[in-house]
Amino acid sequence: MRYRVLTVLPKQEPLTESAMAFRERRMPTIPLRAAKIPSGMQIDETAPALPMGGAHAAAMSMESLQANVSEHFVVQGFVEAEKPEDVPETSDGKVLYADPQIAPFQYAQPIAGFATTCGNTPPVGDDNFVRSRLNVGALAGKNLDGMGVAIAIMDTGINLAHLNARLGAGVRLDAQNSWSPQGGLVSPGKYPVNHGTMCAYDALIAAPKATLFDYPILGVQAPGGGQMSGSIGVALIAFSHLMANWAVAFAPGGASKYKALIVNNSWGMFHPSWDLPVGHPGRYCDNPNHPFNLVVGVLARSADILFAAGNCGDVCADSRCNNRTTGTIMGANAHADVLTVAGCDVNNRRVGYSSQGPSIQGMPQQKPDLATYTHFKGSEAFGAGTPDSGTSAACPVAAGCVAALRTRLDPRTTPSANLFAQLRASAQSAGGTPGWNGDYGYGILDPLAAAGALGL
Repeated sequence: MRYRVLTVLPKQEPLTESAMAFRERRMPTIPLRAAKIPSGMQIDETAPALPMGGAHAAAMSMESLQANVSEHFVVQGFVEAEKPEDVPETSDGKVLYADPQIAPFQYAQPIAGFATTCGNTPPVGDDNFVRSRLNVGALAGKNLDGMGVAIAIMDTGINLAHLNARLGAGVRLDAQNSWSPQGGLVSPGKYPVNHGTMCAYDALIAAPKATLFDYPILGVQAPGGGQMSGSIGVALIAFSHLMANWAVAFAPGGASKYKALIVNNSWGMFHPSWDLPVGHPGRYCDNPNHPFNLVVGVLARSADILFAAGNCGDVCADSRCNNRTTGTIMGANAHADVLTVAGCDVNNRRVGYSSQGPSIQGMPQQKPDLATYTHFKGSEAFGAGTPDSGTSAACPVAAGCVAALRTRLDPRTTPSANLFAQLRASAQSAGGTPGWNGDYGYGILDPLAAAGALGL
């Protein structure tokens, strides 16, 4: 059987050229197969080499991750093995890292008979109720509406026509600074109405004047094929593209077009079996040193990154959780530098499917960070009367709140870590105990209270 893997290699001319060509949106002049690759690995030439700087956290920065200066590159490929346990830990001394499947965190299994909100229950309230709960009118009165702020929707792609029809003409989408995989067969903003359109809609609830970037990482096959909606390798390509654009063209303090960048990720892994086995050094879900987790850490130094907690809550976990309801916040969703978002309904009750902390062993334990609203009538991306559900919806609701605050909050003076700390400190207490708890994190997001505490 063929398994997708990643590995990190020292700089070689074919690797540098591949990364430069990807950055410049052209074909490379040197084929990637000309690079020296570990003998047990087959290179995937449909995926570009991507810069990894010094290849460990202390030696990585936005500057070192530029293709023309990077000392290391990550490449994607395949190894043959009978089962995951047989995937080699290394090949020619190079660690083989997992490239597992990822999927949207929309709730997918209807379950009847629960008092708390689960997948088959009707929407609880609507987006106007969410606006009221978030005090969006008061935020707008403080000129906190997302104007000049970019929100990257890392998802299945956005349908701009649907957003304009639901919200009124004038939704902002920057096609030039979006990502068009698979040779640009579909233009940004023209993807089928799906999960990504829902996320975009929900991000605009609190930040209606923000500009969307369309990054359809879940709407394409993994490079080289495969029957999956996306993989960590696809996400790594997209994050590298986003980071290169942000570092070169829109860095805060430079000739910036946007005041700040918010990155919404309503996806993740449902079960560790999607990954390499426990103890493998290339495993993703509990490994802060996996290449994707390292890149997330670098981008988090200049952008606000949010991840959904997941849908493996103890009341009505998604069927893909395989009955696992502990340690289900995994990988980048549990990264120290991201804001991990759980879900509650507009009555402040945790939805029954929202994943609970502590997160998986090996990653920071006090995740989620906070909770916000989901399971309300909003985008109707999945049909009239259907809820925007899952921690998939809660995450962009929170991303919109962050974008609203960033309208007047400079990332240079209030970096992401400081902003997220204030969001945790000003959250409405929930769950019956002060401080952190596994259901709500530090509480329910209160952007207006955060704005006041930040002097906005």
